[in-house]
Amino acid sequence: MLERLPDFESELAEVETRLADPDVVGDSAALAAAARRYKELETLVACGRKLAQRLDDVATLKEMITESDGDDREVLRTDLVEAEQQVQALEDELRTLLLPSDPNDGKNVIVEIRGAEGGEEANLFARDLHDMYKAYAALKGWQIEQLDTRPSDMGGFASVSFVVKGDSVWGHLKYEGGPHRVQRVPATESQGRVHTSSATVSVLPEAEEVDVSIDPNDLEVDVYRSSGPGGQSVNTTDSAVRITHKPTGLTVSMQDEKSQLQNREKAMRVLRSRLLEQEMARQAAEVAEQRRGQVGSGGRSEKVRTCNYKENRVKDERVDKTFYNLDRILGGELDEVIELLQATERTRQLEEQH
Repeated sequence: MLERLPDFESELAEVETRLADPDVVGDSAALAAAARRYKELETLVACGRKLAQRLDDVATLKEMITESDGDDREVLRTDLVEAEQQVQALEDELRTLLLPSDPNDGKNVIVEIRGAEGGEEANLFARDLHDMYKAYAALKGWQIEQLDTRPSDMGGFASVSFVVKGDSVWGHLKYEGGPHRVQRVPATESQGRVHTSSATVSVLPEAEEVDVSIDPNDLEVDVYRSSGPGGQSVNTTDSAVRITHKPTGLTVSMQDEKSQLQNREKAMRVLRSRLLEQEMARQAAEVAEQRRGQVGSGGRSEKVRTCNYKENRVKDERVDKTFYNLDRILGGELDEVIELLQATERTRQLEEQH
């Protein structure tokens, strides 16, 4: 692996030069891309240099062992075992760093949550998931920008969407897409019986205008008055916006802002991201990258994760792992679950390389 180290060192120097280029500094997209690549290369080069040093140490220790005797030889052998273990760990780390990066790394994400099967209980669970992601974002130091909320009659969400901004957002939240089940006694259940409901989560990388080209002639824009729970009118002006992309049939509606212009801008952001995801799905064979495959029908038989309130239990069906800390996970402590999914993905990628 170390034969590629000089190439990475050269690229690191080139990217460092680009970061000082006024043309790059003046282009926010180019600057962000260069900064991401610099960070990747800096980590990779540091690991490679450390590995090269430890390999030299191993060679030196082996020479010293052949030239020594008695107690010194035993001490050196102990040092050699430790150095070889460090070499193995650094080789594993370098292999992981050399895995192909996700093209969406560094992007913000748009999260859309909808109540699915289970009526009002599903909408209440959609709110719980929304609150969980907000708490997780706060713990990670990320920012949340609310896009659209459709409250339900009992205080849940029929649907809610928001942008999450911050470092490594996509690399953490991309695993959240899919149907989530909940097993609990609903507030409306008088007999104390446990019901199963579901909400769907869709996680989309936020697309820039340069990522997706949209012909204005392909758009059908409707404006209408926004409404609250039960269909009641909450706005006396036609500020809500519905945009339909005629070639694909994708439709996005926004009504949270009082300004029609602001609702239109938010709707276009979501539409661009959905079109980017659709193109990614067309290019890639993996079902997990497809929005419909990610969300599915929202039925109870499909699931990514199951939350059982009575047993304070969360089971991630993809890795067949159960966590007995549902209260903490819903409070935003998702790292343990997500780190396991990240490790599983890295293992799969490493296996595919052999």
